[in-house]
Amino acid sequence: MNITKKQKIPYEILPYGQLLPIRIADIIDNAIRANRDNGRKTVLGLAAGSSPLPIYSELIRRRNYTNLDFSNVVTFNVDEYYGLPPIHPESFCSYMGKNLLDHINVKEENTHFLDGSVSRSHIERHCSEYESAIKEAGGIDILLLGIGRNGHIGFNEPGSSIDSRTRLVKLDEMTRQDAAQNFGCLQNVPEYGITMGVGTILEAKYVILIATGHHKAELIRKTIQDADENVTASYLNFHVKTRIFLDRKSASGLKPG
Repeated sequence: MNITKKQKIPYEILPYGQLLPIRIADIIDNAIRANRDNGRKTVLGLAAGSSPLPIYSELIRRRNYTNLDFSNVVTFNVDEYYGLPPIHPESFCSYMGKNLLDHINVKEENTHFLDGSVSRSHIERHCSEYESAIKEAGGIDILLLGIGRNGHIGFNEPGSSIDSRTRLVKLDEMTRQDAAQNFGCLQNVPEYGITMGVGTILEAKYVILIATGHHKAELIRKTIQDADENVTASYLNFHVKTRIFLDRKSASGLKPG
């Protein structure tokens, strides 16, 4: 694991929310074009949830209007609900198809998902194979993350260790409550998820964490300035190339200096 000593995560505050997806899409766009020109693939780690949606919309727009070419892009999803087949409408596999992958020219064989339908007896092997696939692809170039209301990244709930790998996890009640609306009620929300581990995330070459809204302000302060161990996102302070992108509301809890 390539981790340096703990440092303060650099962050960027975009004055208007609509600038945030453009700024992040620029980073991804530039990487894809530069790697293509050098005969290299671009490996993306992709998250579900509300935070990346405007970024995915902007990438689709660029595919349609600037001919951004995704044929040399490889994707790995960060997490998945355990117990849901890939075709389930609330699976993150379905989410990615609906919100990005079905609208760009990425090759199907270059997209990778954690499978929520794998049996318990095979889950450990499935997670190990996912880690191997990431390594065989050359590692993740850019990894997109949101931050959950309890500070999780992926499904790395509070208490996750810094060296954790891709694995089955029991979902925190706050995580399940936040998903209840999508599933109709809390009882329908899976109790477990599969996620890249913190250690897996920290091996990405470049990590982008996105946060918007007043409800994320305290978490962002705890992540950047307090490095609160109960906030899993604070482990990103150990990564040499993480950058956090904020709107004014999510940055409002940061202390001056």
